[in-house]
Amino acid sequence: MEQESLESTPGGRTESVNSMISDSDALVADVSSFVNVELDDEENNNNGIHAHDRYVPAITQALFQNDEEDEDGSSESDEDDDSGTDNFNSDKSGTKLQRREHHAGETSSLPGTFQTSHLLFYERFKAYQDYMLGDCKPSEVKAFISDYLEKVVEPCDWLALWSTDVFDVLVEVCDLDLKNLKACVKTVLPLQCDTRGCDLTEEAMNSVLEANQHKVSLQELQVVYDESGEVDQTALALEHLSFFFSHIWRQWDEEDEDDDFDYFVRCVEPRLRLYYDILEDRVPTGLVAEYQSLLEKCSQCFQLFSALRSGLSTDSDSELDNVSMVEGLKLYDQLERFKRKLHIIENPLLRYVLGYKGNARQQCVQSRGLRTTGVKVVHVVTSSCSTIQLQSLLNTRLLPLCSNGETEIQFHREPVSAVDSCHQGDVVLVLPGIYSVNSTIFIPDSITVEGFGFPDDVVIEKKNKGDSFVESTGADVKLSNIKFIQHDAIEGILCVRQGTLNMENCVLQCETTGVIVRTSACLNMNMCDLYGSKGAGVEIYPGSVCSLISNGIHHCKDGVLIKDFADELDVMPSITMENNVIHNNEGYGVIVVKPNTGQQEKVPVDGSEEQPAKDSTGGAAEDEELGGDSVPVSVATTSSSSSMSPTSSSAAAESKSTENNNNSSGSSTEGDVASTSGRKWQISRQLSRNKETCSRAVQDLTDHEIFISVQGNQFKRNGMGDFGTFYY
Repeated sequence: MEQESLESTPGGRTESVNSMISDSDALVADVSSFVNVELDDEENNNNGIHAHDRYVPAITQALFQNDEEDEDGSSESDEDDDSGTDNFNSDKSGTKLQRREHHAGETSSLPGTFQTSHLLFYERFKAYQDYMLGDCKPSEVKAFISDYLEKVVEPCDWLALWSTDVFDVLVEVCDLDLKNLKACVKTVLPLQCDTRGCDLTEEAMNSVLEANQHKVSLQELQVVYDESGEVDQTALALEHLSFFFSHIWRQWDEEDEDDDFDYFVRCVEPRLRLYYDILEDRVPTGLVAEYQSLLEKCSQCFQLFSALRSGLSTDSDSELDNVSMVEGLKLYDQLERFKRKLHIIENPLLRYVLGYKGNARQQCVQSRGLRTTGVKVVHVVTSSCSTIQLQSLLNTRLLPLCSNGETEIQFHREPVSAVDSCHQGDVVLVLPGIYSVNSTIFIPDSITVEGFGFPDDVVIEKKNKGDSFVESTGADVKLSNIKFIQHDAIEGILCVRQGTLNMENCVLQCETTGVIVRTSACLNMNMCDLYGSKGAGVEIYPGSVCSLISNGIHHCKDGVLIKDFADELDVMPSITMENNVIHNNEGYGVIVVKPNTGQQEKVPVDGSEEQPAKDSTGGAAEDEELGGDSVPVSVATTSSSSSMSPTSSSAAAESKSTENNNNSSGSSTEGDVASTSGRKWQISRQLSRNKETCSRAVQDLTDHEIFISVQGNQFKRNGMGDFGTFYY
């Protein structure tokens, strides 16, 4: 029918179009009248008007679409006038900048500046990645920054505060020297300035500017606040520039031998994240102090190395130059060591894996030694107790401890004050209850801290942010029958920094890292339950001694993390692991951290290596391959005939299979592997599940003499496998 009507009317198409236009005009008029009526009669809530509501969104969308098309057309027409800064103006970090008043003095006449130091992580991240640096190399950083500043910084005629350690003075920017990241300035008359410890006149300021050819660093300029918004981008750009060279850029970055990497990915992002982690109290104070100390040492070493290098002559064979060359090589090696340690702290993963060895707070608490009177004190911690509890405490603990008649009894309401009052040889008895503490418990003396009851009844919890929960530095500390609960923490739940800690029948509910055993410290941990750590359940540092017997370590990031050979001067840890159950950890049951020397060979996973392992352990390795829950460890450093597994039957099977393998007519390689399989980690099957950085499992840790004794342990349902190694 429609075709017939169009054919019968030659001008039908024109008429239909005109009809549509007139209908559209009528419809727009209806919408306009509808809006007017709705505004006038909103309070009356006219029901007749709401009948047309369904037409409003479509018409409004069409109207706005036409407006957008008009704007697009106008923008295309003005394309020739683009200055190259529209990109940054349309997608900048922030335009509603606040005013920051100048508080150098009560009578200061200096104007306020832009408040730009409060920028968030993602704002700085976006500015550096998208606009300022991109994918530049270290040698291209300054060129990229110059290009960025050329696009966003106003070339002249804006006011700024020239801020130094000695004075703040109001200047006007006349020109830019972006290649050298400087600005040509002149003082604003009359002179407006604030000084610190000196008097500054107009003549003296002009002399200073003339000495610098009227050029000052852009990093020393703060843009004066302007409500018009015309210099917003200039203020933000100078903030990004100043922050970059203050917190991100290092003097030695430009001379990095590996100039092919993406500078933003390798250096800028991790350093920016570390800055905000420190700002938001997510990094231990000891690690922050260590990082700042390393930065200062590395900077001093680089300056000495640069000065020595600039004084060397390339074509001289004098003895003095030869001596300088040797000194330069030593400084270079020292500089590389500092840079490596800085990289470890800046990288979030390596920061967790390797950590740090020092803590400035440790020096604040020193051992008190014996009392001058020779009296020992029993400290009883309780907020309240019943007569039955008091009678039981008196009969079972107090009377035996006070039998010599030279012992006093003191009562405390919470454990921190009790431990702080202890001297060498004192005993702290904690009665059942839930005790909340707000500070770290430091144990610098050889004392005994004992819960009077089961661990679930004697609970000490720490809720506020801070460093480790308990820090032990005493020569012989004993800890037993207590449950520690950690909340909202930064560092580990318990740290043995030096001395010996004997811990028995305790429960550790962790928040971050579990138990940390520092270099030269000793931990004897028996019959304890540890869980919930976002890091490793137990971290063992080089040079430490650790004995883990009959413990449960579960639901952590990793079960036991062994930091082996982190430094050339470090000695190997000595570890005993017997009858532990390590299960349901996200990563590995046991993982060893080693430096990547480039000489590691990937352990083959073919049948030649797997078959002896399977034969030597009977059905255990086969059960593990099929997804069995329990895999007993059969590792020992001695060649005794004692059982390596918890059951005598498995030991007999192992002995029999080993004897058969030794007497077999197979190849010599298979015979050697089978004869030594009793002291090898059975992990060949784990290799297929390793990550790229942990692709090489620890095939024979006993070769490194790390383990004194490893027997009777069980590993169940660990996400990455039972054993692994991490090369950094």
